[in-house]
Amino acid sequence: MRLRRRLPPQRSASPVAAPRLIVGLGNPGAEYEDTRHNAGFWLCERLAAKLGVALKRESRFHGIAGRTHEQTWLLMPQTFMNCSGQAVAALARFYRIPPADMLVLHDELDLPPGALRLKFGGGLGGHNGLKDIAAHLGTQDFWRLRIGVGHPGDRNQVVDYVLKKPRSEERSLIEEALDRALDAWPMLARGEYPAATQKINTRPAPPASQGKP
Repeated sequence: MRLRRRLPPQRSASPVAAPRLIVGLGNPGAEYEDTRHNAGFWLCERLAAKLGVALKRESRFHGIAGRTHEQTWLLMPQTFMNCSGQAVAALARFYRIPPADMLVLHDELDLPPGALRLKFGGGLGGHNGLKDIAAHLGTQDFWRLRIGVGHPGDRNQVVDYVLKKPRSEERSLIEEALDRALDAWPMLARGEYPAATQKINTRPAPPASQGKP
């Protein structure tokens, strides 16, 4: 049996280093482009546009990728969600990027549309993309930016739910959240995770109603 090569353990890696690899999760193909499961792709594409990064197909990394002037890689695996780790591990091994220097952008069922959460390590929440990445890296100790897409309320409907487009009002809330994530990018690029976490995790309050003076 052929054993899967894993990255070496990163016990001494610091979870406060600026990210060297940004991974947006989703499924390739036009039929999945606007589905909830592709929220990670949406943010990765918008970040690439903000940073002026040209994304192109990189067969050796099993995905679409590009690099900033500061040598931070952006990657969108084209292996389908359940095999995302293949692409992540290929690029990480080639450039010797430790898991603690990675930030994975992904849809999150346990958060409502419009909510974001930035976290390091911890559980995988049943997300198949995260599970495959963790299996290939041999660790769960990497950064995640969880993009809320809501939950159907019945776990038996989850697969169908994430592979459908969000309602227009949900998409508007998600887009607002992506704007908030982009606003926090300068902090993330400097490795200022506490400040970025506060900005990303805090959802703006709705405007006050026009009441009597």
